[in-house]
Amino acid sequence: MRYRVMVEVEYFIQLSKLEDGRVPKLTGAEEEALRDCYRNFGEEEMARIKAMEGRIRHDVKAVEYFVRECVAERVSDKWVGWVHWGLTSQDVNHMALPLMLRDGVEAEVLPLLDALLKRLRGSARAWRSIVMMGRTHGQPASPTTLGKEIQVFVDRLEEQVGQLRGYRWRAKFGGATGNFNAHVAAMPQVDWRRFGDAFAGEVFGLERLQHTTQITHYDELAELWDIFGRLCTILMDLCRDVWLYIMLEYFVQVVREEEVGSSAMPHKVNPIDFENAEGNLGIARALFRHLSEKLPLSRLQRDLTDSTVVRNVGVAIGHFYLAVKGICTGWDRIRPNEERIASEVKGNYLLLSEAAQTVLRSYGIGDAYERLKGYTRGRQRMGREEWLRWVEALDVDGEAKERLRRLRPEDYIGYAGEE
Repeated sequence: MRYRVMVEVEYFIQLSKLEDGRVPKLTGAEEEALRDCYRNFGEEEMARIKAMEGRIRHDVKAVEYFVRECVAERVSDKWVGWVHWGLTSQDVNHMALPLMLRDGVEAEVLPLLDALLKRLRGSARAWRSIVMMGRTHGQPASPTTLGKEIQVFVDRLEEQVGQLRGYRWRAKFGGATGNFNAHVAAMPQVDWRRFGDAFAGEVFGLERLQHTTQITHYDELAELWDIFGRLCTILMDLCRDVWLYIMLEYFVQVVREEEVGSSAMPHKVNPIDFENAEGNLGIARALFRHLSEKLPLSRLQRDLTDSTVVRNVGVAIGHFYLAVKGICTGWDRIRPNEERIASEVKGNYLLLSEAAQTVLRSYGIGDAYERLKGYTRGRQRMGREEWLRWVEALDVDGEAKERLRRLRPEDYIGYAGEE
C-alpha cells in the first residue's frame, strides 16, 4: 500500500510539471508535503485504506481516495480530480511491485546472500588442503579436498547472485490497454510515451515496458523468479551435501549445552538448521516456479488470475530469506573433523585405481582398465603393501612402475588444493 501511495503521489507531482493551464502547479513545499504521505506511511494510514477497501471492494481505488484526501488536506481540494488521472490500477500496481521488490532485494536479500558467500569463501580457502575421499554414487572415488567441494557452491552461487544484482528492473505504465488512450484523448499535445519513460526512469529508476496490455506481461518478473528458483536449487543441494557430510562425520557440530536434540535421546545433536533451510527452500522454489510459469499467462488484454497469485511473492521471498539465514546459522556451527576425513584417505590405495589405469594406458597398456577392474572392483580399501605387490607384478616399463610407486592417495588431488 505504501508503494502504491508513492506511485500515485509522484505521478500527481509529475503531472503538475506539464505545460498545460489546466494542470495544478505545485510549489516545492507542497511537493514535499505530499511526499510525506508515503514517507510517514504507517499502520494508521494502512488501516484507513483498508477500511475504504472494505467498503468499496477495490484496493487501488481505496489508495486513490486516500491520496485525494492527502491532496485536499495539503494542497487544495480543487485539484483532487488529478489524482489517478488517466490511470488504470495496474499502472499503479506494476510500478509499485518492482519498486517494492527492488528495495527488498537490495536492502535485505543481497546483503544476506553476501554474508553467506563470505562464509563459504572463507571455508573454501581454509579447507582447501583437507584431502577427503570423493564419493560418486555414494561410493569411494578419487580424492578431492573439502575446500574445493565448497568452492563448487561458491562458483554456482556467485553466478546467480551476479544475475540478481544485475537484474533489469522494469515496469508497466500505459493506461487501461497499454496505449495511453485516455491520456491522448485528453491532452494529445503531450508525448505520453516520453512522459511515461521519464516517470519510470527518472523518478524511480525503472525501465518502462513499451508494449503491454492492461498488465505487465510478467516476462521480466519471470526472469527474477527463475533466478530465485535456481538459487533455491543450489542452496538445497548445499544443505543436502552438508547433511550427508555431518552424517559421515566429516563435520562435527558445535554443541550448545542448553539445547536439546531429542525429547527421548539425550545424545542427539541434529543438523536442524540445514533441514529447516531445505524445507523452506522447497516451499520457496515451488512458489517461484508457479509465479514464473503462471504470471506470464493472461487471457487477452487481462484477467484477474495474476492478482491473487502475485500476493504470494512475499511468502516466497520470506521462506527464501529464512532458509538463507538458517544456512548462515548452521554454517557457523560446523567444523571439519579432519581426523575422520583423513582416515578414509590415508593408506587407502584403492583410491588410486583411476590413476593407475590412466598411467598404464599412457605407456601403451591397452587393457589397463580391465586389469584394475579385476583387482579392485567391489572393495573398500587396499593397503600400500598390497598395492606395491600388484605394481611389482606388472610386466611394464620400469619408468611406469616407478611412477606408480610414487603415487599416494593423499597426494592424488589434481588441482583441488589450489585456489
